[in-house]
Amino acid sequence: MDTKIKQPKKVESKLSAEVLAKNMGNEKKIYSTMFEIFGRVQGVYFRKHTQIKAKQLGLNGWCMNTKEGTVKGIMEGPQDMISEMRLWLQHKGSPRSIIEKAVFTSNEPIPTYNFNAFTIRR
Repeated sequence: MDTKIKQPKKVESKLSAEVLAKNMGNEKKIYSTMFEIFGRVQGVYFRKHTQIKAKQLGLNGWCMNTKEGTVKGIMEGPQDMISEMRLWLQHKGSPRSIIEKAVFTSNEPIPTYNFNAFTIRR
């Protein structure tokens, strides 16, 4: 009986270094934006709908009610998804909300996500 242990066969990757380098350059950059939404945005499930929309778009961050009757938050993700969320926050919101004004900071590039999901703060 042969007791030698066979070495596993070396599996070569089908991706060349050139393809890997090209794909790494195409990774989407991450941006962070703060927002504040004014109008009838409390008591109308605005935060819950914001969380659902952010999760659909793959954004991380948080939102919360303020004492002033607004909703504030931060969102992080690719610029195209942040742009889509901005439009949603400005013009749609929850079904019973009335958005009077939406204020956003500029998109700031960040090296990595600061949040693991999009949450509602209380």
